[in-house]
Amino acid sequence: MKLKVLFVLLVFQMSFAQHRTCGTPALMQQIMADPQLRQLHLENQAKFEVELQKQTLNKNSNTTNSTNALITIPVAVHFPSAGSASATVKTCLRNFAQTQINILNADYNAANADIVNWANDAPFYPMVTSVGNLNVKFVLATQNHPAGTGIAEGTVAVTFGTDFLSNADSDSTWAGYLNLVCRNINGGILGYSPLGGSPSAGQTVVIDNNAFGSGSGCTGYVPGAPYNLGRTLTHELGHFFNLDHTFNTGTCSSTSCTNQGDKICDTPQVAQESYDCPVAGQVMGCTSGEYALTMNYMDYVNDACMYMFTLGQENRMRAYYNAIASQFKTNVLANTQFVENTFSLYPNPNKGSFTIEFKELTGSYSVEVFDVTGKTVYENNYDQSAGLIQTIDLQNTSTGVYFINVKTESGLITKKLIIQ
Repeated sequence: MKLKVLFVLLVFQMSFAQHRTCGTPALMQQIMADPQLRQLHLENQAKFEVELQKQTLNKNSNTTNSTNALITIPVAVHFPSAGSASATVKTCLRNFAQTQINILNADYNAANADIVNWANDAPFYPMVTSVGNLNVKFVLATQNHPAGTGIAEGTVAVTFGTDFLSNADSDSTWAGYLNLVCRNINGGILGYSPLGGSPSAGQTVVIDNNAFGSGSGCTGYVPGAPYNLGRTLTHELGHFFNLDHTFNTGTCSSTSCTNQGDKICDTPQVAQESYDCPVAGQVMGCTSGEYALTMNYMDYVNDACMYMFTLGQENRMRAYYNAIASQFKTNVLANTQFVENTFSLYPNPNKGSFTIEFKELTGSYSVEVFDVTGKTVYENNYDQSAGLIQTIDLQNTSTGVYFINVKTESGLITKKLIIQ
C-alpha cells in the first residue's frame, strides 16, 4: 500500500514540476514490439522513402509540377471524458477544438504571429535557408460522419464520452481522419503520437487535457502555462507526419545528417533537448560555431518560445503526407473546403478548350457545363479508368460566362468558366 501511495505522489509531483515530456519514444517501443503495428509502420515508411526521393528529385530538377500544392486534411477531435458534460460545455469544447485547429493552421503555414522573430534569430543559423511552410489546411469534418456516432450532418466532428476512443490510441470507426484525442495523461507527459501515423488504422495524436488549445478553455480542459498556446499539438503532429526530435540521437557522434539523428540536414545536430526559453545562439550545437535550433517545434522549449519548422522538415512532412494521402477520406468536408484539392480547371479564361485535372479519384464522375440561363451546353460521364485529366472542347460555343459542375463521390463542385 505504501508503494502505491508513493507512486501516486511521484506522478503528482512530476505532472507539475517537470519540463516538457513527449511520450512518442515510449509509444514507438510498443508499436515496434507488436508484429501487426510494426508491419504497418514499416509499410508506411517504405512508401515514405519513395516519396522523399521524388520530392528531392522534383526540387533539384526545378520541375514545373508543384511540390507544394495545397493539402487539405479532415480532422476529428475527441474528448473521451466529456460524455456527461452539459450542452453548454460541449458547445464550448466544439469552439475550443476550432481554436486549436486555428493554431495548427498558423504554425504549419508559417503564419503564426511570432514567426517574425526569425528575422532577428536567423543570423545564428546559416544552414537554415528558409522556415518551413507546409501549405496545409486542417479542417474539422462536417459531413458523412461514421455510422453510429450520432453526429448530425453539418455538425463538426467533435465527440464526447467513452464510446469514442476510450482509453485507446486507435479506433477503426474513425479511420480516414486525422484524429486528435484530448484526455488526461499520467506521468507528466504532455502528448504523444506514432512516428509516422496511419489514418487508415484510425491512429491518433493524444494531448493532455491541460496542454490542448489556448485561452481560458472549458470546464475540465484549461490550458496550463507554460504549455498554454497549443504548441504541444504542433509538436506531436510533427511526429505524426514523420518528424523526429531535433535531439534524437542524444549524442554528437552522428556522421550523416541524412540517415542519423532526425535525418534532416538543416536542423543543427545537438546532443540533448532544450528546455524553458533560451535565447537564439545561447545553446551550443555539436559542431563548433553551430547553435541548437531551440525555437524549433520539435524541441522541448515552452510554447511561447517555439515558433518554426525548417524547409527540410517541411519536405519530410510533405513526403510523408504523399505516402499516406490516399488513407484520408475525401467525402467528409463541405464542398467549399475540398474544392481546391478535388480538381483544377485550366486555362481559365479560355477560347473554348480547357482541361480539368483531378489530384486523385476514388470512383466515377460526371461533368456538365451550362450557361447563365441554365441551358446545358455539354455533359458527359466518366469512370475512374478515364484518368485524372480530361480535355474538353467547346470551341463552337459562344463567348461568355459559363459554369461547370463536376460531380464525384465527394459531392458536387461548381466553378465559373469564362470563354473568350
